[in-house]
Amino acid sequence: MPLPNDEKLIALSEALIEKFQAIFGAYPGIRPAHAKGILLKGEFTPAAGASTLSRAPHFASASTPVTVRFSNSTGVPLIPDNDPNANPRGIAVRFHLGERVHTDIVAHSTDGFPTHTGEEFLEFLQAIAASAPGTPSPTPVEAFVGSHPAALAFVQTPKPAPVSFATEGYFGVTAMEFLNAEGASQFIRYQISPEAGLDHLNDEATKAKEANYLFDEIATRVKSAPIAFKVKAQLAGVAEVVDDATIHWAADSKIVDLGSITLTSLVEDDAAEQKHTIFDPIPRVDGIEPSNDPLLELRAAIYLISGRRRRSA
Repeated sequence: MPLPNDEKLIALSEALIEKFQAIFGAYPGIRPAHAKGILLKGEFTPAAGASTLSRAPHFASASTPVTVRFSNSTGVPLIPDNDPNANPRGIAVRFHLGERVHTDIVAHSTDGFPTHTGEEFLEFLQAIAASAPGTPSPTPVEAFVGSHPAALAFVQTPKPAPVSFATEGYFGVTAMEFLNAEGASQFIRYQISPEAGLDHLNDEATKAKEANYLFDEIATRVKSAPIAFKVKAQLAGVAEVVDDATIHWAADSKIVDLGSITLTSLVEDDAAEQKHTIFDPIPRVDGIEPSNDPLLELRAAIYLISGRRRRSA
């Protein structure tokens, strides 16, 4: 995909990448965020009614190959899995629609996002960078979250460590617009739910875990049995805000089953594939359009810029 022809957007993307690296360190060939990850592969099977919501090809095909990346937060490639900063966990799903044709879902394990715009997110990162241990209170990050209710809510949302990547639930950060064969429109947010059920650790059990427990566990688990997730769509009501990732939709929103992901093996040559693969938060497929959320174009630019640097490292 080409870089957007928007100098301001590119400059903001580069500033965010630089701030990530200032906070976490620069690691050539490694992602600046969600640096520690693992790739698995399998297939997606659509639910019977998925194609009535969207005419996207993977909702009409019998099955579609997928690659899934699970990850920890931060740009630290060796962050211990039991470090609280490793939350929220990430998941990225690539649907392989044909030769060099794909669409992706990028999600994480906390429902929501701390800021509405990229400029606000850069301010948030700058505040974090200026709040090293020993900084007098109120620190810059305390001041930021104190004046940004959405960021405070995100920070205060409980983020327990999962027993497994396969027992965690994941949420699409931004809304998408589904279009069906008749052209009917429906805004949705993705949810990815584990068939094994949600299962988390308390603080004491988390501290007792090994530094690589999640990655060791998922590698062992997939070798013994398939790992399954449900892909769901939370449907926006007519009054919902669809261009602001900080705003939650109604708790009683309708949830529709889109299909199942079944993971059956690890990806061969994981390190090379992780260096090469650039996930895209913009769907770029007929039947699914991005919303006007300002985070989408920014995240796509960040992923592409950092991905190209990663490939050339």
